[in-house]
Amino acid sequence: MATESSNFSVPSIDITPYVADGTAEERAAVARAIDDACRTVGFMQILGHGIPDAVIAGLAEAMDAFFALDLETKKTYKTPPKINRGYSPPKSESLSLSLGVESANRMNDFFEAFNVGAARSDYPGVELPADDYAENVWPEVAGFREKVEAYYAEAKRVAETMTVIFADALGLPEGFYDAYTGHSLDVMRMNNYALPPGRIQLDGDLIGMGEHTDYGIVTVLWADQVKGLQVLGTDGSWNDVSPADDALLINLGDVTARWTNDQWMSTLHRVKPPIVDGTIERRRSAAYFHDGDIDALITTMPHLIDDAHPNRYPEPITVGEHIRAKLAGSRAGKRNDTAGAEKDRVLAARG
Repeated sequence: MATESSNFSVPSIDITPYVADGTAEERAAVARAIDDACRTVGFMQILGHGIPDAVIAGLAEAMDAFFALDLETKKTYKTPPKINRGYSPPKSESLSLSLGVESANRMNDFFEAFNVGAARSDYPGVELPADDYAENVWPEVAGFREKVEAYYAEAKRVAETMTVIFADALGLPEGFYDAYTGHSLDVMRMNNYALPPGRIQLDGDLIGMGEHTDYGIVTVLWADQVKGLQVLGTDGSWNDVSPADDALLINLGDVTARWTNDQWMSTLHRVKPPIVDGTIERRRSAAYFHDGDIDALITTMPHLIDDAHPNRYPEPITVGEHIRAKLAGSRAGKRNDTAGAEKDRVLAARG
């Protein structure tokens, strides 16, 4: 298995024309660049997103304050695996199982996380399952909720802007995604990669976060400029990716891959935190997952099926069915046996 490729790069794209009323020509240029990135890499660096620096700084401050708490205190905010909210301690998840792949170091992803997301109370008048749209758990940390909610709102705006660009890039009608995201099952996961004090005995290689694809439509990622995130190239190489100055990383999820018949890529990625003098260099990230309505039925777009591209996903699936199978793998340790093409890519990458 190759570990780095000189041909791999993540394009930087300025989306200002979609944020600040650009001309039709300017928007068309952005849409073309997005289409190319989605077909060739599945990851991109987004500039011109418009999130104020103070809001991003507030998110980092909130994460630092929470993750600095002692482990037992943090565990009081832990929820059952089926509730994708609250705290996840180190070594309680295995992202590779979400793709149906067993790991020698099962449930050994060495990160901790705190999740918030869309709740039933956010969509009054809509009947939604309580477990999927659970109310958020807010830790008793001064300013945490306010700072996290401020960034969450901005990340949501960026994700929705990306779907507007996607519609243009794919030649879809204006507002196409609105019918699938009216009560979108969005989640933001704040991650902390750091080993606690003392010697750690691992039962396998150190894995910050195992290889996986994201679940939904699009992911908006803020991260430290610290090495760790690695993206799988089309040649089987794992490549380090860090955000450029003032950039957010954007990648596609499985729902988009299904919709586009894999012509747009839900790219495998993992986190392998750098070890310096025997300890992990701390890395923080916050991933906003824009996943779509839980009852939205995802069917391959007809104009992306032809003789050269036979339908890889002939059986439609709802967003809810897809995400529950993925979460059962990552958080409950149950292998996702519905994974197909994604599982094959993991096994090929492992050589």
